Amino acid sequence: MSSGGDYHRLLHKSKSHIGQTNDFSPNQVRPLPTGPRKKSTGIQAWMLMNKKGEAQVVEAGKYAIMRRTGLLARDLRVLDPILSYPSTIMGREKAIVINLEHIKAIITGLEVLLLNSRDPTVMPFIEELQNRIQRFHHATIAQKGDVDGLNFSKEFSMLEDQDESLKVEEKTDVKNQDGSKVLPFEFVALEACLETVCNCLESEAITLEQEAYPTLDKLTSVLSTLNLERVRQIKSRLIEISGRVQKVKDELEHLLDDDEDMAQMYLTEKLVYSSNMNEGDDMDDESSQSNFDDRCSILSDDEGQNLENPHGNHTSSTQSYMNKNLDVKELEMLLEPYFVQIDGTLNKLSTIC
Repeated sequence: MSSGGDYHRLLHKSKSHIGQTNDFSPNQVRPLPTGPRKKSTGIQAWMLMNKKGEAQVVEAGKYAIMRRTGLLARDLRVLDPILSYPSTIMGREKAIVINLEHIKAIITGLEVLLLNSRDPTVMPFIEELQNRIQRFHHATIAQKGDVDGLNFSKEFSMLEDQDESLKVEEKTDVKNQDGSKVLPFEFVALEACLETVCNCLESEAITLEQEAYPTLDKLTSVLSTLNLERVRQIKSRLIEISGRVQKVKDELEHLLDDDEDMAQMYLTEKLVYSSNMNEGDDMDDESSQSNFDDRCSILSDDEGQNLENPHGNHTSSTQSYMNKNLDVKELEMLLEPYFVQIDGTLNKLSTIC
């Protein structure tokens, strides 16, 4: 699979139904500084995918991402490939941080931010994620009477409108065509991450199993240097894959054992609660993010700007609300099948040993 061709094909797919290019116009993103950049800014290419499955790629520094997602610097370090952090699924006030195998993403209640989007191993995941989010969008607009085909730049035209749509979701459970409940946006994206990682690890385990048994049979028949070397290589791969599978299993097990950690991941509920608290207030900070153009332009602002969370006044009350409402059955039911799958993969590898 050609990474360059597939990458542009995927972006073309996301724009084909809205009739515009994926390049930001000058009024959408402020031009990046032409002078020398500070090493500390850590400018990286991020793919942004909104709640309609439309994707754009922008260059953004660490502080811009912190402002956009409400994350701290230590949270972003989890995604740094140089630091080799273990598998992580981490809920925060406004975002979920995912570091699983080749998938390094930040999920908010409004969008997914993805690193390494040009990596060929990530391309199938992006396509799967886009398909899932588009199905989510079609299911929600079918019941909310939203207008399909809105311009990408108008997706977050008014933050108040977004909050109003969240109130509708709170009052009415959105259903799929088969009658099943539509998961919140953040869980749709989270499930895409988990399914991709678990399936990839299971596929590697099956491939290794198919190679291991014939090689062992040859060794029992003919003891030779060549056969011994093949067994040694398989053993090395077995140890490496088992370690990766164990890390993913441990992270899922830790998450399932902690209701508070799972409650942190209900981002849509927190947005609904926060928007209800803000109703009737003069929200000057909201007007600074009144449309998607402004949200995109934030990504190229000066890195030295004030990093305060504009919604910090309600952080403690939102946290208190979530701690008192620890009904996490929906997320628990989502996580358990993937825990069972990854545990089965680990058992398969143990059998090879």
